[in-house]
Parts: sequence; structure tokens; C-alpha cells
Amino acid sequence: MSSLSRELVFLILQFLEEEKFKESVHKLEQESGFFFNMKYFEEKVHAGEWDEVEKYLSGFTKVDDNRYSMKIFFEIRKQKYLEALDRQDKAKAVEILVNDLKVFSTFNEDLYKEITQLLTLGNFRENEQLSKYGDTKTARSIMLIELKKLIEANPLFREKLVFPTLKSSRLRTLINQSLNWQHQLCKNPRPNPDIKTLFMDHTCTPSNGALAPGPVNLPTAAVSKPVPYTSLGAHGPFPPTAAAANANALAGWMVNAAASSSVQAAVVTASSLPVPPNQVSILKRPITPPATLGMVEYQNADHEQLMKRLRPAQSVEEVTYPTVRQQASWSLDDLPRTVALTLHQGSAVTSLDFHPSHHTLLLVGCNNGEITLWEAGIREKLGSKPFKIWDMQACTLTFQASAAKDAPFPVTRVTWSPDGTFCGAAFSKHLIHLYAYAGPNDLRQHLEIDAHAGGVNDIAFAHPNKQLCVVTCGDDKLIKVWDLTGRKLFNFEGHEAPVYSICPHQKENIQFIFSTAVDGKIKAWLYDNMGSRVDYDAPGHWCTTMLYSADGSRLFSCGTGKDGDSFLVEWNESEGAIKRTYTGFRKKSAGVVQFDTTQNHFLAVGEDSQIKFWDMDNINILTTTDAEGGLPSLPRLRFNREGNLLAVTTADNGIKILANATGMRSLRTVEAPPFEALRSPLEAAAIKVSGPSVANVAPVSCKVERSSPVRPSPILNGVDTMARSMEKPRALDDVNDKVKPWQLTEIVEPVQCRMATMPESTDATNKVARLLYTNSGVGILALGSNGVQKLWKWVRVNLEEAVPCIALSKNDSYVMSAAGGKVSLFNMMTFKVMTTFMPPPPASTFLAFHPQDNNILAIGMEDSTIHIYNVRVDEVKSKLKGHQKRITGLAFSTTLNILVSSGADAQLCVWSIDTWEKRKSVPIQLPAGKAPNGDTRVQFHADQVRLLVTHETQLAIYDASKMERIRQWVPQDALSAPISCAAYSCNSQLIFASFCDGNVGVFDADTLRLRCRVGPSAYLSQAVLNGSQAVYPVVVAAHPQEPNQFAVGLTDGSVKVIEPTESDSKWGVSPPADNGLLNGRTGSSSTASNNHAQPDQVQR
Repeated sequence: MSSLSRELVFLILQFLEEEKFKESVHKLEQESGFFFNMKYFEEKVHAGEWDEVEKYLSGFTKVDDNRYSMKIFFEIRKQKYLEALDRQDKAKAVEILVNDLKVFSTFNEDLYKEITQLLTLGNFRENEQLSKYGDTKTARSIMLIELKKLIEANPLFREKLVFPTLKSSRLRTLINQSLNWQHQLCKNPRPNPDIKTLFMDHTCTPSNGALAPGPVNLPTAAVSKPVPYTSLGAHGPFPPTAAAANANALAGWMVNAAASSSVQAAVVTASSLPVPPNQVSILKRPITPPATLGMVEYQNADHEQLMKRLRPAQSVEEVTYPTVRQQASWSLDDLPRTVALTLHQGSAVTSLDFHPSHHTLLLVGCNNGEITLWEAGIREKLGSKPFKIWDMQACTLTFQASAAKDAPFPVTRVTWSPDGTFCGAAFSKHLIHLYAYAGPNDLRQHLEIDAHAGGVNDIAFAHPNKQLCVVTCGDDKLIKVWDLTGRKLFNFEGHEAPVYSICPHQKENIQFIFSTAVDGKIKAWLYDNMGSRVDYDAPGHWCTTMLYSADGSRLFSCGTGKDGDSFLVEWNESEGAIKRTYTGFRKKSAGVVQFDTTQNHFLAVGEDSQIKFWDMDNINILTTTDAEGGLPSLPRLRFNREGNLLAVTTADNGIKILANATGMRSLRTVEAPPFEALRSPLEAAAIKVSGPSVANVAPVSCKVERSSPVRPSPILNGVDTMARSMEKPRALDDVNDKVKPWQLTEIVEPVQCRMATMPESTDATNKVARLLYTNSGVGILALGSNGVQKLWKWVRVNLEEAVPCIALSKNDSYVMSAAGGKVSLFNMMTFKVMTTFMPPPPASTFLAFHPQDNNILAIGMEDSTIHIYNVRVDEVKSKLKGHQKRITGLAFSTTLNILVSSGADAQLCVWSIDTWEKRKSVPIQLPAGKAPNGDTRVQFHADQVRLLVTHETQLAIYDASKMERIRQWVPQDALSAPISCAAYSCNSQLIFASFCDGNVGVFDADTLRLRCRVGPSAYLSQAVLNGSQAVYPVVVAAHPQEPNQFAVGLTDGSVKVIEPTESDSKWGVSPPADNGLLNGRTGSSSTASNNHAQPDQVQR
């Protein structure tokens, strides 16, 4: 059906809805398959009208179309079956089982058998999995939440969930326009003609004289005001992932006012962009007319790739698992509204920003020019930088003249880089300061730029062309882009007033910047010199800030007009228009309101001495808090990345930290996180301050390239052996004076830690070759050297066996394993083999699921190759060759878009995920005389940039963006045996390393300093210690939610789960920076000689 015919169907649907032909509306929706009315679907599900539910669905999908469709029909039929059982209508239940559920038995026979067995129970709730089934109404509501997720994720429903935006009675309007045109063509037009039929063209009967034509109006029926269709957003837990959708959304904003010069400009546009009448004159040049409907032809070959992305992609079956976490349901308890603590800054706070991965680390900028780093968990200042011009001679003469009398300059904005390695501060006069952040108490001067004439109003980090850059804007009406050496890359001109704020963003591969000026103009810029692509008015026509939701799918702005009216709105990117305006502000504000977004669900604004919260999907205010009083009239605020903490400024120059229940736990965890052995992950404490959480952190988008001027220096055994020219951090508040002399924590007795042995795990002939926690944290998978897999679950410890490499999908649904033979795919629910593939030779030695597509598997082989295997089509897509010996490790980084492989040849190889081409190969630095062999393992830090490399001779941290080693630790002192395995803790604060003499070391992940040693006597019985066979850990695995819990798999086949005692709650304390002679004994992190300080020679 053509596009116009399709639109005609929508007009008919609107007409039928307005005329109250309800059944006809939904019948046409189903038969056309153009619009899936979620509201109608919900009504039928709640009413239990299952035949109508399936009939309506049949217009859009069939059972066997794809896995999402199959799951949708299964959930509906299962609910129908359970309701029949609940009514004790066994005959109806049997009918449903045979006629409706039988089709699913071919895909999962065991599940069908289990469903059949429910017939034998007096009450199906006796089945453990159904024990929490409530009443029918509640069960339908719960099922509906799942169905909506599946429908939104199903590619067959893409672009069918939102009804087009139409003015009311659009079909009538078009008919009126047609009749008016016909009336204009009448030879003898009559005034107020009487239209009696639409079946024939209108003509006026002749009269004695011709009169001027009058307007024609189609008679309207006496019907009530039409009810518009409910707008159905596509922002559910399974957002569409097609590149075309995102690119087209951006294209709606990116309007270039065509090329009138001799060099034709590239055009990025969509014809759907509306241009309000009052803004026609604003466009500097006429818009290039579209060559085809809905798309403007490109005039520059450089943008051909972008053109391809803007063309709608064909609908394909999606079988990937979404990586964006969103809540299916929420409550007010999710909002951080409880005052947890108050920090006294001493000067008026002008800007706040939480570290992107250390979630209780707060960067603060003040009115006196001071920059402060707070650790909220311990209520301590970790560092402070009073205002100071670092290099006056490098500044302009104009600035030098004003600096002497005006300094210090207030801070206008502070911000972290996406990976947290840099922070920036903008000042009210000319300057920006960049600091390098290497860890607690380590904030170092990096770069000072005289950026703008007048004030610098905003600063942000971006990564055009895969290079970390700084974007600034100022009173000089300019936006500038700088690299990290201070070189200016772009200078954007076009605003006619001082630029107030900037918002860099990326959609697919399109990188751009939104900017707002104090005259209320919004502009958008690509990283080129072609001028702004957008020119719109912000509500209020004054100061506005723009922010995206955490997942980048929704755009909001908030600001205040000169008359004091404040506005909070969501924008429709595809049309460049306001989608919704939120209500709840008081009449007038003396300044500009501040806002923030969190959890892809909430908005918060500081106004009227309180914090106001909105649900993104509801224009009405959700709730407010005054934070127990003491807030200024327009408090500044900032959420942390997790959304469980909210920093708010106070009227007395302080900061209040508000928290929800999870945030409260994260604050307590900094000093004493509570732990319970093998507890449910639902009760897991939140993360500590000094590392990021793996579970909930959105992937860092920053990609640091080798061209970055900050070259990481090699650090051996946690000690920096290279002289530093940068300013050393100041010790504040005499923090160090309160620290007791550090001593290594040694756990050598069973009473010093808590330990559990997995039952029936000991088998002296079958050592544990690989060990994994399930992603949910409620089970452990062990793969023995004989190829036998064992799974333990906490709820009921139940040993199960199935037919030495292993990998687990992100949703715990599937596990791949191999032990010298075929690779087997197991269903984790039934623990049955689903399929086998790739028979040897050569044998598989390491497996890793692609992080964004569970159908793609990287398989390391005995012959040193890596096979990129597509499970769904049973085909090897690529063979990667670069190693000399077997593959021993594989790790994906979605941030850097790379796969890093390690081999028994002591080599690291970097491969592009897009093309599977090798980018570089790096040998690990081995001790003198050591042959380049031995298993090498790799694991990415939660920031997806730092890489842990484990070899029997060392632990090393690499910057994977350049594959340069930045830290190294070698076995020594009490831990002098070869390293057998190592792993990051779940929040990447710690590294757990096992040794071939039975010791386990707990290291600080940032510095590689040893903080605790767990001796074998702490977790092995005396009989084992005195036995003839040495027993030691072969593998170590970290719990996915508990940062201090780890498990070790031993040479005798047993698995031990270990964590600190409840009183200690953590593994020792971080050693001080100067870790030389401590309490009369040498620390495990001794200073290395300077001959180790040279950087590794990386192959370019």
C-alpha cells in the first residue's frame, strides 16, 4: 500500500473514532495492521476477553513470527490456562492445553510437560514457581507489564504503537477544502451553497447573476467532541534499536540552510521539520527543495554514509537482548528524598557533578572560585583547589588587566568527563581549568585555557571523531571545541547573544551539539564549519538548559523567561517541536531554575525553596520535598548516575545529600557495607565510593584515542616511579593526621572471614577449570577439567550436572561450554543441551558472548584463531588470526567498540567489533629471561576502558584505548608464588587474585596496592593443608552484586565462597600513597626501581 493510502487509513481511523464507531475503529486497526492500539489491548486483557485479544493480535503478528511474538502468545495462553485451573474448570483447562498450548511443546517439551502436570494438583499454587500467583486481576496486571515490554521490543510492531499527530477532524477539513476548490471552479458560484452529496462533484445551478464565491462547509453531525488517540511513547524497557529511527530523529533537528556559495554544503534534514511562520525570516538561506518525498538529496559525498543511516532500515527479526536497564514499574520510594547528610562548603555553591562511576564522589564549584572534591560517604573533603591563575603570561592582555582587580572568579560550571578521568571547571571570566583525576586525593592540574572574551557560561566533554574534547560557550556568543592539549578544533559562530548552555550528544554515529543563548534561541551544530542546523525559540525566550535522558532517547529543556515564568518541556526530536509542557511552577522566579533527569523516568527542578519532581510521562507534578528546610529560593541540584543520590545546595553555603534506600546503603557501604553470606541479590547493598557499579551504570560513551595528550605512565606494584611535573594534591582538613599507621590485613584463621563450601563439589581428579557467578548473583557455575558442568543455586542448593571453557549470556538464559569437543548451548532453566556445533579439530579454549547480541559468540581456539560464530544461523562469520598460540582470554568493550584477546603467547590483540579487523598487537612485559608463554587473561573494568591483564608473573592495568600499560604488580614477599587467576569485584573497586600456594590477595583496583591477604589456612581444613597433594585456587570469580564476596575453584574440585566477617565488612583498608616501610615491615607494594618506568613499546 502506498504511503498516501496508508495515511488515508489513519484519517479514516480518526474519523471513526470521532464518530464513536468503536468496533469499526478496532476492526480497521486489526485488518490494516497500521496502528496497534495499546489502550484497547489493555482493556481486553484486563477484561479477560482472550479470543478478542488473540484476534486483535493476529492483525499484527502470528505465533511463529519471531521469539517476541511466541512469548506474547505463550503468556496470554498460559494465563488463560491458569484462570481455568483457578476456577476448577478442568475440562476447559484441558481444552486450552491441547488446542492452544500444544504448539509450544515443539520448542520446549519439558516446559509443556510441567504445565500439563498442573492438572494433577488440587491448587496449581502448590507448584513452587506459581506459589506467589495472586488473584486473577493482579495476575493479569503483572502479565500485561510483560506483554507491553515484548510488544515494544518486537520489530513487527515498530512504528505501529504511536498514532500520527493530526488536527481534529482532519478528513472533514480535507473534504471542505476540496469542496471549496470545486466551488471556486463553478461558472456561476452561489453564496452559501447547499451541499447535499459527496458522491458527485459540486456545481452551482445557474442564477440570474454571478456572485463572489462563498466558503463551503461540510455539515457536521451533532456529535460530541472527538476523543483523541492516546499518544503511545516508544520509551519502554525495550527501546527500538534500528539505526534509521535514531538518525531520522536527529535529522529532524539538523536543518542546513542550503548551499548558495560556490562550495555546496552538506545537508542533513528531513522534510517533516515544521518551520513556524514567524521564523521563516530567521533562516539565513533558502532550504534546498527535497529531491524525493521525505528526504533531501545530499550534495557532498562525504556524507554518503550518513545518508544511508537516514534511510529507513528494513524490518528484520531482532533476537538481541536489550542492554538498557529501565524499570517496568516505579514508586515514589525510587526518588532520593530523604536527607542523608549535610556538607558545609563555606562558600556559595554554584555547580555540582557526581563522578560517573564513583557514585558518592561529588565535584563542587563555588562562588569564590574554589573547586572541591567531596567523598559523601565519609563526609570528607578529599581535595580542594582555591582559585588561581596557573599561567598569567599565557592569557590575553585584556584578561591580565582585569584579573588583578576582579580575582577570584566565580565558578560557573563543573563537570566530569564520561569516563571520570578528567574534570573541568568554567569561570565567570575567560578561563577554563582541566584536572586529571587518577584516584582519591589525586586531582592534578592538566590544562588552563583562556577560552572566551568575558564569562565562560558552560563546559562539557564530547568525543567527535573518537577523540575526547572539551566544548565551551561564553559571553562572546561563541561555542568552541578544544582538544586536551588546548588546541582549538572548532569555532561555532551564529548566535546573536551570549551563549548560555551547551549539550553535546550522539545519535548512532552522528555527533552534534545543542546550544542555547540568552535571547532564547536554540541552535544545533555538527562538528564541521557549515553553520548551525537549527534555529528555534526556547519557551520563555531567555536562559534555557537542555538535557537528554540517561539512555539518550528523550530530550528535555528547562529555563526561565525574563518575566520570571519558568518552563520545563520535552521536545519531539523528529519534528523539532515541543512534545509536552510540564506544569507546577509558581508564578515568578527571581533567577533561572536548574533541573536534572534520572533513571530514564524522573525530572527534578529546584524552585520555590524546594525540589519538585515529575514523572517524564505526566505533565503534572509528582511530588516535592523541602529537604527539611534551609534551601535557597532556587536551589542547584544534581543526581548521581545511579539516581539514588541527589545533591542540593543550601542557603547557608552548604550541600545536602538526599538519598533513597539504595543510596543510603551506598553511603554506609563506604565504611561498613553489610554482608550476609549467599544472600539474595534483591537485598544487596549498593556500591562503595571508589569504584563504579557494573549492574546499573550506562556504558561510558567517551572513547580516548592514542592521540590524547595525557600519556599514562607505567606504575609498578602500585607505586608511580616516574617524576611528576604536575601539582601534587593538597591534604585538607588534616585528614592524613587522623589516619592510623597502615598495616596489611592478613586473614589466616577461619574465624577471620566467612566461608561456604559448595556441597558435593570436591573431586580430586577433576579440578575446577572455570568458574562463573550467574548474572543475577543467585548461583555459581563451575566447569571441571573433565568437561562436567555444575550449577549451585542459593534458594535450594541443588547439584545438577550436564554435559574447560564457558560463557554465560547477559540474561542468565543460556550458557555455552566446551571441553575439547563440540561447543554446547545449554538452557539455564532446564539445564538441557539445546544444540551443539563446531566439532573439533581444533578445540575451543575460550568463549565470550557478544555484549549486545547473545547470538554472536567469540570462540578462542587451540590453533590460535578466534571464530566469530552466529548461533542463530549456525555459521562462522569471521576467523581472526593474530596470535601464535592458543587463545586464553577474550573481553569485549562496547565503549571502545573492540574485542581484546589474549593468548598463551603472552600477546594482546585488539580487534574492531564492526569489521573484525586487527587494530594492533601488544606483547605483555615479562621479567628478564622469562619465555613468552603462559596463560594470559583479560577483563575490562566497569568503565570499559581500563583493562586488567593477568599472567602468572604479574597483574597489569592497561588503557585499552591506546593499549598502554599504566600500572603493574609483580609477586613478592608474602605473595611470591605464581598468579593463577584474577578478577575485578563487581564495582571494579577491588581485584581478587589467587596464587599457586593457596593465598588470595585483595588489591585496590585503582592503584594495584595490596590491602588484604587471605591465607589458605583461612578456608582450607587442616586435613587438606596436611595432605600429600597441594590444593590451591585455579580460578576466582567475583559476585555480581556483592563487592566483597568472591568464589574460588580449587585443584581438588571444590568451590569455596568467601567474604569478610560481618564486623569487618570489607577486606582491609586502602594503603596510603607512600607505601614503603610500614610499621617496621616492608609493605607488599614496594617501590620499584626506575628502570621499570619506561612505557611499553606499543606496536603502532
